[in-house]
Amino acid sequence: MKNRRIVISVIATISLFISTGVFAQNYPDRPRGLRWSGFLLSRDAEWYTSDEARQIADNVLLYQSEVGAWPKNTNLAAKPESQEALKKITEGENGNTIDNGATTTPMRYLALVYKATGEVRYKDAFIRGLDYLFEAQYDNGGWPQFYPLRDHGYYSEITYNDNAMINVMYLLRAISDKDDPYTFIDVNRIEEASIAIEKGVDCILKTQVKEGGKLTVWCAQYDQNTLEPAWARAYEPPSLSGSESVNIVRYLMEIDQPSPEIIEAVEGAVAWFEATKITGLKYRRGRAADGQWDAWVEEDPEAGPIWARFYELETNKPIFLGRDSQVHYTFAEIERERRTGYGYYTNAPAELLEKDYPEWKEKIIQDR
Repeated sequence: MKNRRIVISVIATISLFISTGVFAQNYPDRPRGLRWSGFLLSRDAEWYTSDEARQIADNVLLYQSEVGAWPKNTNLAAKPESQEALKKITEGENGNTIDNGATTTPMRYLALVYKATGEVRYKDAFIRGLDYLFEAQYDNGGWPQFYPLRDHGYYSEITYNDNAMINVMYLLRAISDKDDPYTFIDVNRIEEASIAIEKGVDCILKTQVKEGGKLTVWCAQYDQNTLEPAWARAYEPPSLSGSESVNIVRYLMEIDQPSPEIIEAVEGAVAWFEATKITGLKYRRGRAADGQWDAWVEEDPEAGPIWARFYELETNKPIFLGRDSQVHYTFAEIERERRTGYGYYTNAPAELLEKDYPEWKEKIIQDR
């Protein structure tokens, strides 16, 4: 079970980088071949001793902010163009965040390089990042998208969107379990990680939406004070998530000796995924009749199930919003720019239902 947890955690991080396009960016001074990608977490052990791996790690260190975090949407493998450019990145709108794999992914990378090289500076940076994650957690167990907290917008909400909070939870679990390569963490921080996990799971259970007396799934973000579903960007409304909820369920499934509350949470979410799957439709991207790039759905009786990213609270209807924040019940009604620039459908729950849930169910029955 422990090895499977590690694999799932790394795969989730890599998948996030693929889906959000966070690969190399075109910095003129970037050494050829060096690029920041989630795939850097899955190289063979010997590679992390190489000059290339160390050079990337040294560049990653440069981007760590004074509070211990890293920015998102940044090519951490490349040296910043200047100190002024670096300050703009670390202190700017993309700095100090867990969004899009930020902070947790560079921490994972530095741990791998530290294990391979024994260079203490990599360990020290990891510990600073870990202390940042501890400090950023709310008393209710959730994590904001950005920390230090911002006084405007959705940045301080508890954020499941794009697996932000779950990425933190997976990293803390690996630390708490003393998984490789996190065996260098001191006893006090391991205990602190365990406490943070307990609080995080409690937050997950408290934020699972119940409708008609039945547990469903989760919204992408919640008000940090009331734990009520909240708005993020203009096209990200308070709604049930067919995407972010998947890895939340997986995380709960991987808890050893789950409580009755955790089992109930998983069963409720799985039942919701079964009830809301969309069949007979194929989600496509390509050139439209006018030659422009577009996305659409079309009837296809052979298509596997898909799910909408957003489902309306109470009605469970798929909804689609563009930048005007107007609710539509048909994908084609939102503007092309959003259709092609954002993921409104997912097939991620399919493997959860077909593979993960049956395996989990069998294990639960055996353990009783």
